[in-house]
Order: sequence, then C-alpha cells, then structure tokens
Amino acid sequence: MTLKAFKISFSGLKEGKHQFDFEVDHTFFENFGFEDFNSATLNVVAHLDKKSTIMGLLLEVSGTVNVNCDVTNEPFNMPIESQMELVVKFGEEFNDDNEELLILPHGAYEFNIAQYIYEFVVLAVPFKRVHPGVEDGSLESEILDKLEELKPTVQPEEKEDLDSIDPRWDALKKLKTDNNL
Repeated sequence: MTLKAFKISFSGLKEGKHQFDFEVDHTFFENFGFEDFNSATLNVVAHLDKKSTIMGLLLEVSGTVNVNCDVTNEPFNMPIESQMELVVKFGEEFNDDNEELLILPHGAYEFNIAQYIYEFVVLAVPFKRVHPGVEDGSLESEILDKLEELKPTVQPEEKEDLDSIDPRWDALKKLKTDNNL
C-alpha cells in the first residue's frame, strides 16, 4: 500500500462537505517503520468541509489493531475508535508544526493525510495494553499461572505485624486532630 492513496485533492471540489474513505492495514504502518502492531484493520473516514479560504478536516477512525498484551505477551485485538479535527489554511509556505493546523502554500491543490492518520492511530492506542481476558479472569495462560505461583505471600505472623500500629503514631495522630479543632 503506498501512501499516495491518502492524498486528498481538493482543487476541483465545490465548497461544502465532502467525504473520503480509507482502509488502513498493517502495511500502512510498515511504511512508517512502526512494528508495534501485529496486524491492523481500520476504517478512516475523512470529512472535508471546504470553504473559500479555509478547510476543516475531521478524521474518524474505527476498527482493531492486534497487539501483544503487556502482562502475558498474548496477542489480542484492541478496538480503536477516535476522532481528530484539523484546520487547513493557506499561507506563504507549507507548515505542519501545529498538530491542529496545517498551512498549505497558495496554489496547492492536494494534501496527504497519511502522517496524520499514523500519528492519530498510534496515539489512540493506550500506553498499557492488557488483554481483556486478564482483566476479567477468563484468559488461560502459562504466564498468568506462573505469576500466580510466584506471587508474594504474607505469613500470618507478618500480617499481625502489619495490622498492629506503633503506639508512637497514635500520639502524632492526636496532635494532628487537635490542630484541626
């Protein structure tokens, strides 16, 4: 999949709202050298609102990316659903320094949204990726069994030590409550 497929040519479009649909898969992310996803099946809808001197672009993404769980390393499909807004203006030279504003040079007739889709999807994935089966306890995994086996346990006498509080703290707590009166 080439990134040229993500160009939006706006020069021949009338003023008003226009919609562009894009399919994003794993090869799209390979073009950016991004290898955190095992696979991806995403639909991106770009809503372009063209006006005489400015354009508004709303990107909506939905689908799944297959990632490895940070706890068990088991692959799973993580649902992605998000949207991003971008304002497109015209100026002296190309400038995409601002994440919410794209400035195209006067005379431009198209722009490529591949970089925006890439950043948008990568940022939509949570930093910590936990398999849903780990959270609800339904995943059977050797790693989870080993983690449960190696889990530290508190001996009964240690538990009593944790439950008893040093009496010196009681005196300090009394000072704290006396000052609040």
